[in-house]
Amino acid sequence: MAARAGVAKATAARALGDYGAVSAKVRARVQDAASALGYRPNAVARSMSTGRSKAIGIIVGDIENSAFAQATRGAADVAEAAGYDLILSNSREEVEAERKAIDLHLAKRVDGLVIAPASSTHPANFLDIVDAGRPLVFFDRIVHGVEADAVVAANREGATRLADVLLQAGHRRIAYVSALDDISSGGFRSRWDAESREFVPGLQSSVIAERITGFTGALQRAGIGDPLAYVRLGADEENARRIVSDLVTGDDAVTAIFASDSMVSFHAFRAIRDLGLRIPDDISLVGFDNAPWTSVTEPAITVISQPSRELGALSTQILIERIEGATGPMRVQVLPQELIERGSVSRPRG
Repeated sequence: MAARAGVAKATAARALGDYGAVSAKVRARVQDAASALGYRPNAVARSMSTGRSKAIGIIVGDIENSAFAQATRGAADVAEAAGYDLILSNSREEVEAERKAIDLHLAKRVDGLVIAPASSTHPANFLDIVDAGRPLVFFDRIVHGVEADAVVAANREGATRLADVLLQAGHRRIAYVSALDDISSGGFRSRWDAESREFVPGLQSSVIAERITGFTGALQRAGIGDPLAYVRLGADEENARRIVSDLVTGDDAVTAIFASDSMVSFHAFRAIRDLGLRIPDDISLVGFDNAPWTSVTEPAITVISQPSRELGALSTQILIERIEGATGPMRVQVLPQELIERGSVSRPRG
């Protein structure tokens, strides 16, 4: 290829690797020769010679979750515009799967990683990234004990606003339902501190911790004595129907459900309908994430819309800036959320 382009091998390598001093005319000639010969650059070899792979990794919790899909799209747009490839992995919200994904990305010599961590209380997974000298940016959640940039949404404030919608409609028995598996046989793994209204040392997900804190704070200000009474965790696809059914039936049934994300909202919506109950006449339903389905159901669901695409885009932009030499203290940037009121809330019966 170098011979076809009429240049030395070292010059061809610099032109294809996009490093070193090469004129635009020579670079174009080398690239034309490479195209004619069907040459495909070896990314690993290029990274060994230049120190850069021009690839970044993104690890999300659940690619089926529309919020993560939007975040990945935002990350991909920013990466492409900056000339970087984006490599996606799914942790399934499992710490061990996340560790394997990190190992894979490091083996591919990515220049840095954007991660929605599977656990906010398990910093060990990220030590190899730090040791490898790769920049790291968290998005959607933070990890306690890891010094890294992060981009998150204003979850505490969003949860407060959503709870206030239900309280202002007259609800007092309100359930908060999350798929987060952070419970043991004795209840929450973390201790709830009533004075600070926080879990100590913290739930596995900083997002859910912030949302529960916002939710319970709103209930306490409304004079509700035990704001944790109807908080339910572990509502994954397998258990959500049972949990919702238990909450909305019986003598002490709740009159409203606050779902922690769009997947829980969907499971709750289906369980309520399957029980022959009506939304919002029999039970009100609100949730986080403005998934497409929430606007086309009957009734449409009141939600907090997250800046999902912006979370992915900004975290990727910060990562690229770090890769390209930006210095300064690590920062946690907080993006606002939007309340979208629809038809899934009414006054409780009785």
